[in-house]
Amino acid sequence: MSALPAPHGSPGPTIRLGLIGAGIQASRTPALHMDEAAALGLRCDYRLIDLDRLGVGAEALPRLIAEAEAENYAGLNITYPCKQAVLALLDDASDEANALGAVNTVVLRGGQRIGHNTDCSGFAESFRRFLPDAPRRCVVQLGAGGAGSAVAEALLREGVAQLLIHDTDTARAASLAEALCRRHGAGRARVAELGRDVAAADGLVNCTPVGMAKLPGLPLAESLLHAGLWVAEIVYFPLETALLAAARRLGCRTLDGGGMAVFQAAHAFELFTGVRPDAERMLAGFRAALARADYGAR
Repeated sequence: MSALPAPHGSPGPTIRLGLIGAGIQASRTPALHMDEAAALGLRCDYRLIDLDRLGVGAEALPRLIAEAEAENYAGLNITYPCKQAVLALLDDASDEANALGAVNTVVLRGGQRIGHNTDCSGFAESFRRFLPDAPRRCVVQLGAGGAGSAVAEALLREGVAQLLIHDTDTARAASLAEALCRRHGAGRARVAELGRDVAAADGLVNCTPVGMAKLPGLPLAESLLHAGLWVAEIVYFPLETALLAAARRLGCRTLDGGGMAVFQAAHAFELFTGVRPDAERMLAGFRAALARADYGAR
């Protein structure tokens, strides 16, 4: 028996999509895709494939992807904790996904599984729009996992002179820093010494899951924050994380995770469907939905 959820029952030809990850019931990704598809006159059935609900881990990826193929899915989004594990299960991947070692979008077409990374472009677009003049001399990034590798790449492409990476797994942080230096030049990234480096940094970016509704709290000691920082999140549920709330109390400029969520989804939508979505419409719908649900206050 398939582990995938039952379809929503939309009549007529339907684009089937799904999100594989752990603890994803609060995800806005299905609504982003289905609402935009409807606005474009397309039918889209987007399902959550929640590892927590299924009682499995990333080891179930081969079976879940095979089931999606058997049920004629056009593609899958991939999130924590599967963005790196999925690479080994693909027939091909974009140059960017291979370089980052992480995939968040898998197109299923013609019997092939093609991986892409739209996290990088999604964060970059949000950063350009909402923190366009943020100082970029030195930035500390928390988290070196699948999302962290994409955001780190985006930050260096957007002109950050030096990126200092902290992760609870120091070896993983070092590996990401080394990979970034190979692509962008010696000295552009290194492992952070958290207390000292945050004190001297221009910006701080949280690429860990700490702050999500299912994993509340701060990803670092609040005492390390200071008014000279700008602070960015990739978490969007809740939109106002404990980190952003603490930063705003100090007067820091902040960037929530909503823009990245929308822009990565817009880029994935085009890969899945071949149709360019209206990203502004998607962003407006996302903000309106969060406001109705009062997500930001949780």
